[in-house]
This record gives sequence, C-alpha cells and structure tokens, in this order.
Amino acid sequence: MGNRQGVGRAQKRWALAAGCLAGMLALAMAPRCGAAVTPTPVQTIEDLGKGTAKLDGAWQFHLGDDAGWAAAGIDDAAGQSGWETLTADTGWGAQGHASYTGYGWYRKHVHMTVAPGAAGDVLIAIPHIDDVYELYWNGQRIAVHGTMPPRPSYFYGEGVQTFGLGAARDGVLAVRVWKAPLNSFDNGLTGGFAAAPVVGAPEAIAALRAQSDYRWLRSQQYFFALQSLYGLVALLSLLFWLRDRSQRVLLWMAVYCASPVVAMFLVELRLPLSFAFALGWLQPVLSLHDVGLWFLLLWLLKLHESPRLARFTKVLAIISLVATSLDGGLTMLDWSQAWLAGWAQLADALLTVVFTLTQAYPLVLVVLGIRKRLDSARWMVVIFAFLSSGLFELRIALEQGSRFTHWTISDKLASPLFTISGNPFSAATLAETGLLLAIVYAVYRYSREAIERQQAIEQELKSAQELQQVLIPEELPSLKGFALTSAYRPASEVGGDFFQIIPLEGAFAGSALIVLGDVSGKGLRAAMTVSLIVGTVRTLAEGTADPAEILTGLNRRLHGRLRGGFTTCLVMRLDVDGSCVVANAGHPAPFLNGEEIVTPGTLPLGVAATGHYEEQTVYLRAGDHFAAYTDGLLEARAKDGELFSFDRLRDLFAGRPDAAHATEAAMRFGQQDDITVLTLTRLGVGEESRTELIAPVLAPA
Repeated sequence: MGNRQGVGRAQKRWALAAGCLAGMLALAMAPRCGAAVTPTPVQTIEDLGKGTAKLDGAWQFHLGDDAGWAAAGIDDAAGQSGWETLTADTGWGAQGHASYTGYGWYRKHVHMTVAPGAAGDVLIAIPHIDDVYELYWNGQRIAVHGTMPPRPSYFYGEGVQTFGLGAARDGVLAVRVWKAPLNSFDNGLTGGFAAAPVVGAPEAIAALRAQSDYRWLRSQQYFFALQSLYGLVALLSLLFWLRDRSQRVLLWMAVYCASPVVAMFLVELRLPLSFAFALGWLQPVLSLHDVGLWFLLLWLLKLHESPRLARFTKVLAIISLVATSLDGGLTMLDWSQAWLAGWAQLADALLTVVFTLTQAYPLVLVVLGIRKRLDSARWMVVIFAFLSSGLFELRIALEQGSRFTHWTISDKLASPLFTISGNPFSAATLAETGLLLAIVYAVYRYSREAIERQQAIEQELKSAQELQQVLIPEELPSLKGFALTSAYRPASEVGGDFFQIIPLEGAFAGSALIVLGDVSGKGLRAAMTVSLIVGTVRTLAEGTADPAEILTGLNRRLHGRLRGGFTTCLVMRLDVDGSCVVANAGHPAPFLNGEEIVTPGTLPLGVAATGHYEEQTVYLRAGDHFAAYTDGLLEARAKDGELFSFDRLRDLFAGRPDAAHATEAAMRFGQQDDITVLTLTRLGVGEESRTELIAPVLAPA
C-alpha cells in the first residue's frame, strides 16, 4: 500500500514537471511580439447542390505580396507572421487599413461536400473585388480578373463574376488583390472584397447571377427611362437645329441632353471598359453636360443679351473643358508607378478644385436670372436648376478628400428617399428629373416664340417685297435715239437700290428723267423709304423737269424721316438732242466713255434740312457710252478681302459693257451689297432704239 502511494506521488511529481517543461517550451516558442495566435478556422459546407453557400465569416488576411501565400500548407493563423482575420462583407479600408493601396492576400480554408446526385463541379460567384484579383485553389491559379501591375487594368461598374473551382472539396481558397492608388473622391474605406463570395453547383450559381442581373436591371428602370428621354430630346434638338442654325438654344439643348447618354454608355451599362478609359472620358463628357446647362440658362433666362456675361461664360466653358480633359487624361496614366502616383494625385486634386468651382456657375446664373422678368416656364427652370446644381455641387464638394475629413454627408445626399418597384429615388434624381422637364418645356416655349418671331419677320419681308414692286419698273420705256440697258441684283431678298425712268411731257416731250439711288438699310424700312422716294419723285416731276429742284424737294421731304439713315441719289434729264443734265446727292459719279464725270460734292438726301444741289450738262454723241451705278458695284469684295476698286471699275467701263455684263463682273468678284447698273448708248441716225431690263423675279403681292 505504501509503495503504491509512493509510486503515485512520484508519478504526480513527474507529471507536474512534464507540464511545467511543456509550458516553458510553449512560452519559448510563442511569438516575441506577444500577439495571441488564433487557430485558422475552417468553413464547412455540407450537401452543395441546388443551393448556394456564402464564404462569409473569418478570412485570413495579409498586407503585401508573396507568391508563397497561395500555397495550401503555409501557417496563416491570425497573429502568426503578420496574418490577421478580416471579413469579406466590406473592404479592408473599413477594417483597420484605411486608404491602403497596393497588394493584399485573402485566404480561407474550406471543406465542402456535394449532395448525392448533384453535379461534381463547384463554381464561385464574386460580387466585386476592388480592383484587380487572382484566384488560387490549393496553390493553383484558376482565374484572373483584370491585369496586374506593371500595366494594371480593371473594369468600371461590373456585375457578378463567376469562376470554376472544378471538383473542389477540401483545401484553401486564396485571393491575391491589387488596389489602385486613390482618386480625389475615394473615401479610403474600400479595397479587396465588397461582399462575400458564394459557392455552389453550376446551375445554382447561374441562377444566382441571373437573379443579380435581374435585380440590377429592375433597379435601373427609371434611370434608363430618364436616359432614353435625354437621348430623344437630344436627337430632336439636333435635327431641329440643323434645320435652323440660328436657334442656338436647340444646339445647347442637344449638348446638354446627349452628354448623360454618352456617360451612361461609359459607366452605367456594365460594358467591358477599363476603369481608366471610362473615367478618363467621363470627366470631359460631364463637363459638356455642365457647359450645355450654362448656355441653356444663358438663353432661357435672357442673360445672353449681356456681351460681358456671354464672353465670361465662354471663357469658363473653355476652362472647365480643359481642366476635365487634363484630369481625364491623368486618370488614363499608370498610377501604379511609385514615382508617378504622388504627382498624379496632387495634380488630380488641383484640377478637381478647378472644375468643382466651375460647377457652381449655374447658381450664379440663376441668381442673375431672378432679376429678369420671367414667365412661369423659366421660373421652373430657375427653381430646379438651383436645386439640382446645389445638390450636385454640395455632394461633389463633400466627396473630395473624404478620406481625410471622414464626412458622410455626401453618402446621405446620394441615398434614396424612397423606392418604387426597386427603383431608388434620391433628392438629386428628383431635382434632375424636374430640371430636364422644366428645360424641355421652356425650350418648347422659347422655340414657339422664335417661330412666331420668324413668322412676323417673314410677313414683314412679304410686305417689303410687295412694296419693292415700285423699286424696279416692270418694263422700261423706249428712249428715242438711245439703247438703254439696266440690271438690278439685290444682295438679299429686299434691297435698298432703286431707279426710275419717267417720260416727260409738255415742253420736254420726248425727254425723260432717270433717277438712280441707294437707301441705307435693308428690309421693310428701306422698302418704305424707297416707296416714299419714288412717289415723291413722280409727284415732283409733274411740276418740274429740273434735276436739282427734284433733289431739293426730295431732301426737304426726307429730312427727319430716315431715323439716322440717308439716301444717295442721282437725277438726270436726258433730252432728245443727246444732252444730259445731271444733279448728284452724294451718289457715285457716272462714267462717260470710260471716264468718270466729276460732279460737285454734296451731302446725301435727308442729312441736312437745307441742301444745295448743282447741275452740269454733258452731251452724248453717236457711239458715246454713259454708265451710272450704285456703290454695290464698287464695293464688291473677293474672298481674301480685296475690294473691286476704282481701277477695276474704270477698266470695266472702258470696255463699254452693257448693264448685265457689268453686274456679272462684280458678282463673280464677290457681291456684298445691292448692285444696280444703268447704261445708255447714243445711237446713230437710222438705228432703232432698244431697252433691256434684268431684275430678279419678285414675290407676288
């Protein structure tokens, strides 16, 4: 008995010593940093078949990059050699590694069994990993999504990605991730997994992906409908602008509405576009959207009437487009290069400040527009432009540098106020929709007003054309002993040139008055002035055949009625004996046989209350060529800006052309103003008198 107790006490002493020794050895082998080692968990998934299972819970995580971390047999226990435990339901930035960029590794030990009768292969669905990643199963790489540095490439706004694991059962799933350097709007909380991946049989994963795509499409119904409306309005605006280039508001409407459609193709349709390409082009496209809105507000709020404001808007538009284009080009560079990343981020921040400030410009235009007297349609534009631009500017400004400020207000502004059939509606969405509808209605009203103005102008033009019937006689009387030619070529629909040939009676029977002139201005006003002149000339001709007296009477009646305008006029009395009495009121001097007839200098009609006009007489002998014209002939201008000039004019008349050839020469050179030419040729004895009139066909009254 005593021996047995002694043996028992000895055994206890040996057990105690062995325990102490084991404890000392464990203490010696423990990590010197003092961190506790947590055994690596294994996730067990039973009976994989029609259903799916999330790979949630703890994942082993390590910063940095080591190809050996893909192997199945390494010790990745948390607290061992830099390994730690994270979850896959959010990025590593939100789990203690804020603003970290570069490489990181995830590992998960998995034990899976497949239900009887189910497919043997296993697929994995990954909602999103930020940014480039590779998948390894038991050390073997099975998938790559994107391109790792040194030339990284990854995708913008992608959906669920699926990859095959083969007949996976027991092993380690390792994920190698590379996170790109941060942009100015990054909050620093992303990186790596955004949601836990899911494993399952091929049919189950296919159903999961289809369901995910369906939920996404359903949530985008309103967005796509809004973009379709943008596209339709852009197309119609462009077509209407091409029909009438004077309607600039339609051009800016097309720019404003087309930009969101292009942006949708870049970042919203989940097209296989690289992040750098999509974001690089997105920035100038959104700048065009901003610029389109600026000019729409400028026109709709009647602010384009201010030349200074219009010029400032153009300058600001150039600044915005240049800044966003440079920032977009910067985005397309490879920021993975250490020497470039710092400079690129600094330049990105500076450029972002520039175009973020310009995005507040609609608020300035709205404030200026409030001072105008606006109708209800334009007031709706003001209200929604203020709301939309204010919300957008506030959200974008708060996003910048959020990884330093840790502000979450921008996220709250972007969060939905309510949801209809899975479609989220935020304050910004409602304001943007209201702004689009308000602009469409305002542009419609603006276009209707423009059409009404155009109709009024056309009616005025029609009235002017009716009056213009008196500017140019339908036929010329025959002048005995003379060959007379005339040509009239207006530069626009209604010109200001006029001429009349009035046969005289009584003491001057057989003689005729020839009146040629040019009224300053165009359109109905000029036509009415000419109508007054022609009527006055015919009335005065009943009482006198003296050219100077006729000019004096014309000047007296025109003074004070031309509203700052004036009229040049040449009056000639052509007698049967070939004498020609000429009086000139500021009109270009006529030519005789290629030489200019010097006439006394006098003011045009209507400039001074009293005018003194002198007469001079020239004689036309058989074969002599006399030419009178308006200044549109002299002022013809070539494409390089060269004027027709007096030298060409003398050379032209030296060739004794008829009126048609003279006007054609000037028109070929480059017509700028109305051209009227009248020529007289003294005939010899026995030659038959003749007349020729070339004038445009005027619109019927």
